[in-house]
Amino acid sequence: EKFKTLKDEGNDFVKKGKYEEAVNKYSECMKLNTEECTIYTNRALCYLKLYKYEEAKQDCDHVLQIEDSNIKAFYRRALAYKGLQVRKKNMAGI
Repeated sequence: EKFKTLKDEGNDFVKKGKYEEAVNKYSECMKLNTEECTIYTNRALCYLKLYKYEEAKQDCDHVLQIEDSNIKAFYRRALAYKGLQVRKKNMAGI
């Protein structure tokens, strides 16, 4: 029950564009249940919005270990890789 409440609060924060707060809620959820894949893909989305590509990739990797056909995890991991590549290219240009 607490898990669902935290997840809903996290989702509400995402809708409002408050990604840091959403990450905190999803992280709380994970303390209660580490097997719920949607929490990880939701948190990965927030990390992407916050340009935290490495963290997003790790969340997606975790999901894919549990559920190897999770489309959201594949898609968001691809976005994370893309973000990491762009960052690396920008760093090389400095």
